[in-house]
Amino acid sequence: MDFLRPASWEEALAAKAEHPAAVPIAGGTDVMVEINFDHRRPEYLLDLNRVADLYEWEVGEDAVRLGASVPYTAIMENLRAELPGLALASHTVASPQIRNRGGVGGNLGTASPAGDAHPALLAAGAEVEVASAARGTRLIPIDAFYTGVKRNALQPDELIRAVHVKKADGPQQYSKVGTRNAMVIAVCAFGLALHPRTRTVRTGIGSAAPTPVRAKTAEEFLNAALEEGGFWDNGKIITPSVAKRFADLCSAACNPIDDVRGTASYRRHAVGVMARRTLTWTWESYRGARHATEGAA
Repeated sequence: MDFLRPASWEEALAAKAEHPAAVPIAGGTDVMVEINFDHRRPEYLLDLNRVADLYEWEVGEDAVRLGASVPYTAIMENLRAELPGLALASHTVASPQIRNRGGVGGNLGTASPAGDAHPALLAAGAEVEVASAARGTRLIPIDAFYTGVKRNALQPDELIRAVHVKKADGPQQYSKVGTRNAMVIAVCAFGLALHPRTRTVRTGIGSAAPTPVRAKTAEEFLNAALEEGGFWDNGKIITPSVAKRFADLCSAACNPIDDVRGTASYRRHAVGVMARRTLTWTWESYRGARHATEGAA
């Protein structure tokens, strides 16, 4: 196994163009596990640790450009207001040591359905910035990024440079079920984001289908229910029947398997429970912020 160590982004792209099968490694929290268990034995490892701009982030007017190697700890400490769902998801990643090393780019590159960042990225509405030496840079909508079990939309000569995540304009939540409280792969996970500006709701489901997915039918139902009931304007509590129907539709969006971490039926049930709870939490936050604004006025 040969080790490639580019010192810049341009050198990294050149190395990937010359060796398309080279496996990128930055935090190494996914790749090294596969290598140590002999599940993968690549001819080349492409070490990105010296590429400084992968560790930078920029807060814009509408979105955050998050370098692929920005560690989860930095997201938790610096971007909680702009990316609350992703910050909550970051808290659930493994241990402090791994949160100090791992980043969203690694989750996306591995594209495991159990990756902790995926539900939050789907709910927030992200785009993945990728590049190749031959074709330059392109943005891939997060909905189109996952193409199969541990497969993504990257071309062989492309690398992930950053993730563009819309800044929160409303409450976001994230919930995860695991067999213990830390150092655990998700049995299933759920992300929810309210977008008051567009009066829409987005979801993200992890570890309950071959890829991370959105519960689009549930979103459409809830968007219509909130609009028809005037909930965005009157700030009333969402009725139990609406919350239950939303939860049932989120469960129906799953296509899980039985494995050592949980059964398919349990995953469907747990996703429904998380959907109802996160909807309650986010809506209470929205109502509280709305009433506070009205009181100040």
